[in-house]
Amino acid sequence: MQARMQPTGMTQRNSWFSLPRPNPQARLRLFCFPYAGGTSAIYRAWPQELPASVEVLTAQLPGRVHRLNEPPFSNIVPLVEAIAAALPPYLDKPFAFFGHSMGALISFELARHLRRTRGLEPVQLFVSGRSAPQLPPNTPSLHDLPEPEFIKELRALNGTPAEVLEHPELMHLMTPLLRADFSVVGTYQYEPEPPLSCPITAFGGLGDEKISRERVAQWSEQTSGAFTLRMLPGDHFFINTGRALLLRLLSQDLHRHL
Repeated sequence: MQARMQPTGMTQRNSWFSLPRPNPQARLRLFCFPYAGGTSAIYRAWPQELPASVEVLTAQLPGRVHRLNEPPFSNIVPLVEAIAAALPPYLDKPFAFFGHSMGALISFELARHLRRTRGLEPVQLFVSGRSAPQLPPNTPSLHDLPEPEFIKELRALNGTPAEVLEHPELMHLMTPLLRADFSVVGTYQYEPEPPLSCPITAFGGLGDEKISRERVAQWSEQTSGAFTLRMLPGDHFFINTGRALLLRLLSQDLHRHL
């Protein structure tokens, strides 16, 4: 039997997960993983708009906020292994994963890792703003671009605030982290495995010019269970501009497991 630890550990410094709103009576935990360059703050307000019986845990990856002095990961395999090593104290309840862009890839590989090593799967996997993992990339890798091209691509993605892009000192601080995160995505090598048995819901942006509906729809190949495709208004970062609609749909799916 696994030793059970108190959820208060999730609020300690240098931990992998933050707990915006502790909920000891929760019946399900939702782990949320950020996009490249993102922090746990992306999901800080989510507990207020999700079912009361859901406890939200937000992943804080190395290289940011209180983990600023820790080197960021640049490859998904050791990153997933490190996250998985931090999960056991929080697996005493049913759980689901949500990830956007890079976070979708992390949550998918984490689900497969848990199945291989513990025989566990989330009750549902939510992937957002990411092509199905078995598809070949349709855009060039960003992590090794020269500085001018790298900044240009960041502007096109529309996820980095203009005040950061136009501030040389901030960019000097942010660039190593961003390059490492984009390396996690750019060096990813898909390895075929049987589909997950948990349901998968895949979200895409109707205005996302690089990740089409067709590429999001092919997440259906990664589950032997139910699959739902939801295309929402907005570009690649519809997770921010269309948060209210996204959370309503997420709540509907989570209610089915409660």
